[in-house]
Amino acid sequence: MAFAGRSNAGKSSALNTLTAHRGLARTSKTPGRTQQMVAFSLPPLAQEEGQPPLTARLIDLPGYGYAKVPEALREHWKQEIDAYLHQRRSLRGVVLISDIRHPLKDFDRMMLEFCFATHLPCHVLLTKADKLSRSQAAQALAALRKELTASETQATAQIFSSQAPTGVEEAREKVMTLLNTPRE
Repeated sequence: MAFAGRSNAGKSSALNTLTAHRGLARTSKTPGRTQQMVAFSLPPLAQEEGQPPLTARLIDLPGYGYAKVPEALREHWKQEIDAYLHQRRSLRGVVLISDIRHPLKDFDRMMLEFCFATHLPCHVLLTKADKLSRSQAAQALAALRKELTASETQATAQIFSSQAPTGVEEAREKVMTLLNTPRE
């Protein structure tokens, strides 16, 4: 399962919260600290009786858009991420991390379109929901779902907060479902 999103959207915090392991992914107040793909192995996951346990990894992709890094490094990340998403046959899906306070950016939309075109399931976590009222968060989720329906990308979305915590169990269930679903 790959985790993608802008450098300041809360990818590392989401990974730490979803795994209930505070120090798994490094967090920082400075965006762009994840500068390479980082793989976190999960303990073997139980399968149906008679099936071997499922080995799973969560992949923290470098953030995009905000990190203050040289253009050459940014281009390298783009090529590496593109190759990984196109070639990794064991990849079961993408969790797209997006700050609920901001509309989707062009790269977010490109990621959604890529997932749709390659039949790769995508689930959007609207992070930092604790920064908005419940009403504002619900409106942001409704607007995103409307945009997803209009674009026909077939992604799912939910509200999430690592701080509150909000939507953690729903996100865990979604990730586990995707991990246990063979890719088309």
